[in-house]
Amino acid sequence: MPEGDVVFRTARRLNEALAGVPLVRAELRWGELDGSGLVGRETLELVPRGKHLLHRVAGGWTLHTHLRMEGSWQVMATADVGLRTLANRQLRVVVGTAGWTALGLRLGMVDLVRTEREGELVGHLGPDILGPDWDAARALANLGAEPERPVGEALLDQRNLAGIGTLYAAESLFLEKVHPWAPVTTLGEERLGALVGRARRLMHANLGDGRQTTTGSRRNGEEKWVHGRSGRECRRCGSLVRVAAVGQAPADRVIFYCPTCQGGLGPTDDGRPQGPLGSSRGRSGRY
Repeated sequence: MPEGDVVFRTARRLNEALAGVPLVRAELRWGELDGSGLVGRETLELVPRGKHLLHRVAGGWTLHTHLRMEGSWQVMATADVGLRTLANRQLRVVVGTAGWTALGLRLGMVDLVRTEREGELVGHLGPDILGPDWDAARALANLGAEPERPVGEALLDQRNLAGIGTLYAAESLFLEKVHPWAPVTTLGEERLGALVGRARRLMHANLGDGRQTTTGSRRNGEEKWVHGRSGRECRRCGSLVRVAAVGQAPADRVIFYCPTCQGGLGPTDDGRPQGPLGSSRGRSGRY
């Protein structure tokens, strides 16, 4: 699932293409939604909110979208948008000006609401780790509200703080040498603050580039410490990185981690051999 930095960059790109210019096309291929009323109205701004996108349009309208697991936005010159592009069955939203057109593909959520009702869609979110509303104290208070909850699960709960996904959760936990299943209360406020601060710094470092890295390297295969590296050697200690579920079904997610660096096997990890992702060895392919 795209994380907060991806949504931030997406909003910036869409804003550059659409803001300040009237829409000449607004097509919503989502249930009974009708975007025709947006045509002729000017895009005011596109704002990221955690993993959500808010496209605010003159007249008090907001087009809300969420990428979910596979969604993406593409920007094309309007002159190049032909019938073949528009016939794509994965296309969910088309919004365009005379110069540029934005194409929302495989989107997981689409809503059209009055701007004053945005809170009904994103009001449940905690402070945005990349947003102007960021409030570290409130985020830490939210995380501490369920002291026995595994910290990996708590970090991924967007009600606590918005924007962190499995990539930045795993990488931050590894770098801070925190066991993903450790109860929040065992960390203490200082260590928990360092963990959240680490995640925020990692995400900020990737706002200018489309290739995410947490190691500092952008060479293929060297970008991550543990995320996506189950069955491969830990870059810190040389033991094998593993992956296991954190959280309660159906909201459980997977976390990559190093048992040696982070305090042992997780309670949901049966310890069986895991091959590298995509290989037929071990069971990691199911993740």
